[in-house]
Amino acid sequence: MKGHVSIHAQQPVKDLGGGVKRAIQAYNEEMMAVEVIFETGAVGAEHTHPHTQCSYVLSGRFSYSVEGEAVELNPGDSIVVPSGLPHGTVCLEAGVLLDIFAPMRKDFL
Repeated sequence: MKGHVSIHAQQPVKDLGGGVKRAIQAYNEEMMAVEVIFETGAVGAEHTHPHTQCSYVLSGRFSYSVEGEAVELNPGDSIVVPSGLPHGTVCLEAGVLLDIFAPMRKDFL
């Protein structure tokens, strides 16, 4: 197989503290898929990075902000954050985001 295969049950989950955990899924140099697991009330602090990011809500509810403008995201909703824009989230109901980064986040490895 020439692609990178990720078996969900075999991926380690890293506790980031504050009710947030991360599990890196499939990736290559061009992109990376990451599950971010949130407890209710957990915060993904506002930050920036040079990667384009797409966040897709697998479960739960989130108040997601980009450049200070917030929107509520529910299961099935998604948002794309262009490179360099400040963004963050507050988990309103425990859930999981699937974050896709382009290019991949070397700092996560």
